[in-house]
Amino acid sequence: MRILVTGASGQLGKDVVKVFQEQGHDVVGYDREQLDITDLDQTMKIVGQYQPEAVIHCAAYTAVDAAESDIDTAYQVNATGTRNMALAAEKTGGKLVYISTDYVFDGTAEQPYHEYDNTNPQSIYGKSKRAGEILAQTLSSRYFIVRTSWVYGLHGNNFVKTMLKLGQEKPNLQVVNDQKGSPTYTVDLARFLEELVQTEKYGVYHASNSGSCTWYEFTQAIFHDAIEFLGTKIRATLEPCSTAQFPRPAARPRNSVMEHVAIRTNGFNDLRDWREGLQDFLQEYSGKR
Repeated sequence: MRILVTGASGQLGKDVVKVFQEQGHDVVGYDREQLDITDLDQTMKIVGQYQPEAVIHCAAYTAVDAAESDIDTAYQVNATGTRNMALAAEKTGGKLVYISTDYVFDGTAEQPYHEYDNTNPQSIYGKSKRAGEILAQTLSSRYFIVRTSWVYGLHGNNFVKTMLKLGQEKPNLQVVNDQKGSPTYTVDLARFLEELVQTEKYGVYHASNSGSCTWYEFTQAIFHDAIEFLGTKIRATLEPCSTAQFPRPAARPRNSVMEHVAIRTNGFNDLRDWREGLQDFLQEYSGKR
């Protein structure tokens, strides 16, 4: 397939380009310098020239806390930018894959969220991503909305890399233990997207690695696996703490766990357990360093 990837220099975008190329697709990736998704004319021109069969729209404003004060930019990228990509893909007859987030939910549910549960975003980031979902659904006749959570990978900054660094530098480390979610390895997500986009099974999907944990439990696993598989020396003593002890500008969902009903009912293989993804990532990260 002829694939256009936005946000191609980002954490997910780089792995999407790599995975799709490995599977034999004709892939072109654009970063923000090459394609300003907030510019409708430029977007229509570039997409029109390439004529992709599918657009994997990874580009997003993801600075969750900064978005609380940088409201216009968050909406300009996540809402207007998505509108532009949807219009351009629709004009060329291409499919649209919009990467969304667990932040579209308020995180107060006791059970994992289903794809068509009511959304209720509490942060500007969440609200702007939900606006992007609505525009994608409204303007594209061939859309996949793929919500994911707690993403990490080889490229860019992320929680796993930060914890590895702090674990080797700090004597004590406090990590939040009252927020629950599903860590998602970018390579596993990219492989699912590659399988999904070749179908006509349009709609909303929840795609994260299987299983769930708190940030504290995630950090425990990171340290354990780094020691066991990589021989990393971790000096930090790990302590659980509450969200209230670390107030942030943007509200965090207490429950980010999402049920994968659409994956199962559409006959796809679910993403593997998050511990398996973490172990593969740590080994790859160690090799690249």
